[in-house]
Amino acid sequence: MLAVLPANRSENPTTQRKTRFMTDAPVISPIDQARILSEALPHMQRYDEETIVIKYGGHAMGAENDAKAFARDIVLLEQTAVNPVVVHGGGPQIATMLKRLGIKSEFAAGLRITDGATIEIVEMVLAGSINKQLVGYINEAGGKAVGLCGKDGNMVTASKATRTMVDPDSRIEEVVDLGFVGEPEKVDLTLLNQLIGHELIPVLAPLATSATGQTFNVNADTFAGAVAGALKAKRLLLLTDVPGVLDKSKQLIPELSIKDARKLIADGTISGGMIPKVETCIYALEQGVEGVVILDGKVPHAVLLELFTNQGTGTLIHK
Repeated sequence: MLAVLPANRSENPTTQRKTRFMTDAPVISPIDQARILSEALPHMQRYDEETIVIKYGGHAMGAENDAKAFARDIVLLEQTAVNPVVVHGGGPQIATMLKRLGIKSEFAAGLRITDGATIEIVEMVLAGSINKQLVGYINEAGGKAVGLCGKDGNMVTASKATRTMVDPDSRIEEVVDLGFVGEPEKVDLTLLNQLIGHELIPVLAPLATSATGQTFNVNADTFAGAVAGALKAKRLLLLTDVPGVLDKSKQLIPELSIKDARKLIADGTISGGMIPKVETCIYALEQGVEGVVILDGKVPHAVLLELFTNQGTGTLIHK
């Protein structure tokens, strides 16, 4: 049950976000439950008929009960006239399957090299087991989910991704071949436009096709950012396993502008795996998304807390 949240949150995404909510909410009376629903009305109106892209990370999926709770929240969004589009990851599940099959992964620049054997497993896990399981949970909760990947309808076309790394001895930059890892080049909305707004919930696996028909594995954050940007989504929510962007004292930063985010990357406050997440946020904002939030997907009802309460749950990044 959601905690009672005081204070008013403005329509303007630059409005100061308040302190965090309490996760251990007490049992409340039916009257208070009704009041909470009533207080959610302005937020529901804000997102009425708007598209919200939600990236559901592999680390955030957790146990079956958690995934089912997430699915119910997605159905609730659709029932309140929000148009949710779910993009899911699956890194931990892919790693587990590769280990089970005895396929050894190689890494470079902190990223898995996706060779021919690996891309087959990646496609099987992402477009197969994870995608259909999540579709099943949403349908079980009363929704009408449609499981797709970026290859369907040429939705997402990608090109081969490369990364550079510095040799620790020579200090010379080297280009790293990541195999069948792609970067989105183009998003074709033809298929999504047939689903969004028609009581259907797209659930997308981050696989893309090349101009020559090659399958590429795309980072789920990057995939979600490209889709959200093409849709001009009201919000992009990146559910992960951390509270959001942290300052140097490891305290949550409630909100950032693009300018602020770039400064924190430059001075090292934002580092490691958070850098590409924030860069995805900036890209999405520059493509027309109104606001992007990095939040902890393991917090119960994180999506509802972010969208339908005064305070939100993670770091809001805005223009």
